[in-house]
Amino acid sequence: MSFIRKFLFCVVLLCCVGTARAYADGVTILRDAETEHDLKIMATPLFKQAGLVPGNVRFIIVESDQMNSFVAGGQNIFLYTTLILDTANAAELIGVIAHETGHIADGHLLRGAMDASHLSAEAILADLLGVVVGVAGRSPDAGIAIGMGGNNMLTRNYLQYRRTLEGSADRAGIRFLQGAGLPVTGFLSFMKKLQSQELLPESEQSAYVQDHPLTQDRIDALQHAVDTGPPGKIPPGWNEMHARIVAKLRGYLYPNRELAIHDNSLATRYGHAVAWFRDDRPNKALDIMASLIREKPDDPFFRELKGQILYENGHIEKSIPPYAEAVKLAPWSGLIRIEYAQSLLQSHEDVKQREVEAIRQLNLSLETEKQNPEARYLLAIAYGKLGDIGQSRLQLAEEALLENNKSFAHREAALAKMLLQKGTPSYQRAEDILDLLGHEGKKG
Repeated sequence: MSFIRKFLFCVVLLCCVGTARAYADGVTILRDAETEHDLKIMATPLFKQAGLVPGNVRFIIVESDQMNSFVAGGQNIFLYTTLILDTANAAELIGVIAHETGHIADGHLLRGAMDASHLSAEAILADLLGVVVGVAGRSPDAGIAIGMGGNNMLTRNYLQYRRTLEGSADRAGIRFLQGAGLPVTGFLSFMKKLQSQELLPESEQSAYVQDHPLTQDRIDALQHAVDTGPPGKIPPGWNEMHARIVAKLRGYLYPNRELAIHDNSLATRYGHAVAWFRDDRPNKALDIMASLIREKPDDPFFRELKGQILYENGHIEKSIPPYAEAVKLAPWSGLIRIEYAQSLLQSHEDVKQREVEAIRQLNLSLETEKQNPEARYLLAIAYGKLGDIGQSRLQLAEEALLENNKSFAHREAALAKMLLQKGTPSYQRAEDILDLLGHEGKKG
């Protein structure tokens, strides 16, 4: 549940530093290494059934009190926090994911005026909202600057056309679930929860119901699949993953609700640690994390949250060892590497050595976080601290490119080209950015 800066939240799902946050018209994107990792584990069998490359599909979590999900800007599945919290178990959550995978497989992708598949999650969201992502002048509470107001959340104008395609996505989702040996029962039970909402006035319906009309034919088709198809089963550990996702998310968004839950399950204790952290009681949170780490010393996300709590409370040097352990335990997590690098860059000990290590960690993070603007921003800081202004400018250009800020990207790439040694890969990359943008970047 960690949040790294305004744009990402890394570690423990939605906690403060590690969770990346991007604001636009009250919309916040949440990033969490564990949540995204576990969602990908649960979704991978579905993606394979759909003929998709799992590594090419991104989950983007949107903080909202509305319930919704959709696909947009390429192979990106947007899940609203309320929807995740309203799923009772892993079967219901994978049912929703199966449906959205059906939209991707059938080509029902939402796009703005541009091909957004190469952009950051923040930029895709901004494109749907009709706003401009702010790269320069970063403030902790303004990840996306409003460019064209009057938007009513994400969905109204972009999702209505998809209403006629819901049955097709259901059929594909059922096929993927059954092909993967997973149950359809969760998909059915989730839809039945929502069925009564269609009798309510539109103003009282959830966004999910408005954008995914629950016709009786759809419910009947799901019931038929359950009655006549293979039963399927949830693999061991998936319900525990779901419980941890929900507990962390609830602890971050609604700490009092999470603390009102009284049981001794690992997920609840984990959620309580997040809730105490959010409630500015770091010592209580750290006590719980110490117990959880003793119980599961090889869990990277427990180390990550401990690092996050320490970092967010000003204990920079103490945060570095748990982050380093988390990276060792989860070398595949680019988000954790970014958090670790941020901590290294704030250190006042072995400064040069840690700046060099931060650059190494950030470059490694790009193997899985190619579309993460935070990594580029931190690289710009790190190179700037080391006096390599050409590389720093290049990273700012890369960040702006991800955010679709063409004029800023063009300017920084041009400045980088002036400073970088001709013939080097970095010099060539600056030229490539300028060629990509051309005159459009100058106008941007």
